[in-house]
Amino acid sequence: MAGGAASTTSYTTAGPRNGQKYLFPFILVTSLFFMWGLAYGLLDVLNKHFQNALSIDKARSTYLQAAYFGAYFLMALPAGLLMKRFGYKSGIIFGLLLYAIGAALFYPSAHFANFNFFLLALFILASGLTFLETAANPYVTVLGDKSTSEQRLNLSQCFNGLGSFLGPIIGMQLFFHGEEAGTASSDLGSVQMVYIVMALVVLLIAFLFYRTTLPEIATAEDGKGAAGVAGKGLFQHKHFVFGVVAQFFYVAAQVGIGALFINYVTEHMEGSTDDKGALLLSVALALFTAGRFAGTAIMRKVAPNVLLTAYALINILLCAVVIMGHGVIAVAALVAIFFFMSIMFPTIFALGVKDLGPHTKTGSSFIIMSIVGGALVPIVMGILARNYSTAFSFIVPLICFVIVLFYGWRGYRTN
Repeated sequence: MAGGAASTTSYTTAGPRNGQKYLFPFILVTSLFFMWGLAYGLLDVLNKHFQNALSIDKARSTYLQAAYFGAYFLMALPAGLLMKRFGYKSGIIFGLLLYAIGAALFYPSAHFANFNFFLLALFILASGLTFLETAANPYVTVLGDKSTSEQRLNLSQCFNGLGSFLGPIIGMQLFFHGEEAGTASSDLGSVQMVYIVMALVVLLIAFLFYRTTLPEIATAEDGKGAAGVAGKGLFQHKHFVFGVVAQFFYVAAQVGIGALFINYVTEHMEGSTDDKGALLLSVALALFTAGRFAGTAIMRKVAPNVLLTAYALINILLCAVVIMGHGVIAVAALVAIFFFMSIMFPTIFALGVKDLGPHTKTGSSFIIMSIVGGALVPIVMGILARNYSTAFSFIVPLICFVIVLFYGWRGYRTN
């Protein structure tokens, strides 16, 4: 990366003893990535399931994404303030409790078969995830040598991908028992079961965090770093500002693609049904997970920003193929997009918070806030899909990947 280190943290002390100190906290925090990956993996299946079970159209079903990612926008700054006041551990435990409450509220929501209640439950659940992501993403980047922060965050995000992969498989097995709209509402009982189990697991993880001592890593300015960095305000760091913008559009692309994935497959692959679409979504998310493992390895040889640029360019081309809508070839391109999306979120995040010094926690909050792109832009895709075609709506993620490409090419620079 360009520029010298302007700040140091307590993690800069190398050695085996320090590595042992951070190993178990790293494992425990990485478990959080799996849990919010599972919640996200289920979301896209719920999107199609609720279209059937609650008789709503594609545009209205994207309100699920609006509730889920809107919580990130509203709760990210409070999460950052709480962490600055009480530390990473408190932020994580509070987030887990909100996650559990939101998951438990799926039970009465399904009982009344009320879409608005589901939106409220999902908003509370996602508020918890906001605290988890605001805490866990920057915490992983500082649990070790900062020169490998991108690799470390990509490794943790691999388990996020694993959770996202399992979500559609669970949804396929439990939510899509039949294709008839008349029997679909009875499947809401399986929604109740899945989310109650999730609530119990999350409460267990919260207890483990409560009983575990986590190293609280404070960031402090060195004063001996590169000239002009010490004393800079958060928004004077251009790479951070561009990172917020890039993350907004990346998440918009990822969420929009996932929300309409099953719709696209059933419309463009002959003989496909909702359960087959969910299965193919799990395949796509398996590629997403594999892409994170592969990306973590590739980054040992290739600079993170270079890989980000290359993957964004490939996804622009794949989106163009999806828009053309030529049967199996277009569906294959849609699935392939997930592999090349894999490293984007953690790479943009790590590049965006790099060398922010004492602004790291606040900067993390703003980058998490930018996830609101996943609440706003998929609605645009839903409207385009309803008024034109699902294939045409993929013009939106194509534009988003152009912005990601710019960040990897020029916007990431710290000077």
